[in-house]
Amino acid sequence: MRRHGIDPRAHREEQIQARRIAAEAARLAEQNRITLRALFDRWATTELQPRIRTDGKRVGRKDGGKFTRDQFARRVFPVLGDESVETIKKAELLAILDSVKAEGKARTANVLFTDLKQMFRFALARDIIQRNPLETVAKRDVGGTSVLRSRVLSMSELHRLAAALPSSGLDPRTVAALWLILSTGVRIGELMGAAWVDAEHNLPRLRLEAESRGAKLGFVDTRARKWRLLDTKTQREHTIHLSDFALSQFNVLSVARVAHRRSVDAVPWVFPNSRGVGPKGVKAFGKQLSDRQREPARRLRNRTSATTSLSMPGGRWTAHDLRRTAATLMAELGVSGDVIDECLNHVIESEVRRIYVRDRREPDQARAFDALGQRLSQIFADSSDEVDR
Repeated sequence: MRRHGIDPRAHREEQIQARRIAAEAARLAEQNRITLRALFDRWATTELQPRIRTDGKRVGRKDGGKFTRDQFARRVFPVLGDESVETIKKAELLAILDSVKAEGKARTANVLFTDLKQMFRFALARDIIQRNPLETVAKRDVGGTSVLRSRVLSMSELHRLAAALPSSGLDPRTVAALWLILSTGVRIGELMGAAWVDAEHNLPRLRLEAESRGAKLGFVDTRARKWRLLDTKTQREHTIHLSDFALSQFNVLSVARVAHRRSVDAVPWVFPNSRGVGPKGVKAFGKQLSDRQREPARRLRNRTSATTSLSMPGGRWTAHDLRRTAATLMAELGVSGDVIDECLNHVIESEVRRIYVRDRREPDQARAFDALGQRLSQIFADSSDEVDR
């Protein structure tokens, strides 16, 4: 080394210093290492918690990210939870998503993919990672492009439904709920969040109870023939005019309320759960419909034996399909598309119209709901006569 002009002692000191620098760099890297689990916690705290922005718009997830956390805890954390986010590869993430799809849960795979992609974008924007491993992946590579449902019950199916409900084994409240979706076009979460107007003084508590069960709070005033939805998907209040037909369904539910084992004051909900201390869960309603559209051989344990009582020629239908059916019936009755949009509380596509046209067309809505109620009354009467014959 000396023949080459290198001082052995200085060279040794340089090697020792280089090892020290490398060791310190490794220590700092480990100290600053962020696992996927830690990234999720930061993302969920920052982005998924429900809050109201300065412009009054609600952002975040209404459940605070609980559903998303449950999915990650079940499918992602056991595989990659303790891995550094910088080292996670696209192939590892796709392997998880492929396993979900292999279970026959394409939609779940798409939802999980969307959440993963959003989380990595969050990390990329904050220099936690240098690249998003899912940036070049699309839904078609995971669960496939989502297909919008277009199922509408035909007139003959509506007659068949009316005739089948009495023998379906459904609770009278559930039967009334089906007719209310058809006569008001509400979403299932708005239906389950319905409370009687005399309980409005307990607004904060009722709102919390509704949100905890995935429902949207609203108050029903049968005297004023109004159903005022405070919390909706479009983040604006919506008032529904109650036709004679819709009012008759609420009268059925009012009688059931008085007959409840608890006092009237203790049951503010139109659709209370079995304990009467909150609204019925949104998923429970859907399960009752699903259980009655099965092949007998696929009957679930301890569930209804009337497995085919609500099966229809047009195929499987859901509560949301009734909302679409209500809109279709209005159109067939000559109601204009813009009024139907207001009746169903749709987001107006045109941003200019949303900003400048503030009229909700309430008189036109009332006429549309009355016409729809009259049509459903006729269907109900025709089906009753057919059953009697």
